[in-house]
Amino acid sequence: MSNAYLKWLTENTETAWWTDTADYSTMDEAIANGAVGCTTNPVIVCKGINSDPDFWRPYLKSAEGLTGDEKTIEIIRCVTVKIAEKFLPIYEATNGAHGYVCAQVNPKKQGDSEAMIEMGRRLASWAPNVAVKIPGTAAGLRALEELTAEGITTVGTVSFTAPQAVAIAAAQQRGLERCRAAGKKPGAVFSVIMVGRLDDYLRDIAKDMQLDIPESALTSAGTAAIKKAYRECKARGYEAKLMPAAMRGTYHATLLSGSNMTFSLAGNIIAALENEKDFAPHIDEDVAAEAIEQLNKIPEFVRAYNFEALPEAEFIRFGATQRTLSQFVEMGWSSIANFKL
Repeated sequence: MSNAYLKWLTENTETAWWTDTADYSTMDEAIANGAVGCTTNPVIVCKGINSDPDFWRPYLKSAEGLTGDEKTIEIIRCVTVKIAEKFLPIYEATNGAHGYVCAQVNPKKQGDSEAMIEMGRRLASWAPNVAVKIPGTAAGLRALEELTAEGITTVGTVSFTAPQAVAIAAAQQRGLERCRAAGKKPGAVFSVIMVGRLDDYLRDIAKDMQLDIPESALTSAGTAAIKKAYRECKARGYEAKLMPAAMRGTYHATLLSGSNMTFSLAGNIIAALENEKDFAPHIDEDVAAEAIEQLNKIPEFVRAYNFEALPEAEFIRFGATQRTLSQFVEMGWSSIANFKL
């Protein structure tokens, strides 16, 4: 089905978008509506193979006989390579600017930079248009810089805050400069904020603290954080494309419209945007001061919004980081190993 809003967004503004799914049957329609990449993570891959096992099993035969992490990695490889083939023509036509599919390192290694670097190289070898996803921890920043310096396309993910997004972009910028100094061709770089997951996390904290925060303010938190990070990255001249992900409503997309970002859009958001009538950019509009005032009552929003309030050493301990990584391990990585081939 044609999506007029997404076509307007990609044809008339700087904004690009990736489809956030491992449902192969939706890829052609997404590309027809302007998608130039595909987001995956362990949970998305697990959901994809379990929602259409008859489609995926023939492509997963090389994982037969494997167990544990090696089975998980091989299944992710098979899924990634199949999707990468679909987006390879876009990658080739744009000389590597677009056309990527993500593959994420083992979320159990969130504090081990050397393990993430080693695995990142392995993921990047699967196809020329693989984008390696690394969590936004201090160890992840070290891995992002090194892999970027080697010319690998990187995505800093499991990131929920303005400090994380800017630190990811800074690490990638250092990597890009090292890559060029070594005479190598750099890959692309993307820095995620999981905007809806920040909103969810702050909503839980507000309830726990018995704070009377309006829902209109809570649903503005992720938007406020990524708009602040976007302006800071532009001011510093960072090349990373910010990537809003985990959207909870069309407002997460429309309020960032016209930006030089790459949206990660799940199927429900794509479908809802078919009814969107507001064909206008909103990236330069500030989040209401009243919403920021309300959100500042939540200590974790202060940490998510103010650059000096969340040091890199504390990224791994930020609550949304830990609960998301735990989900990626339990509902994604470990569950993939249980898939019946």
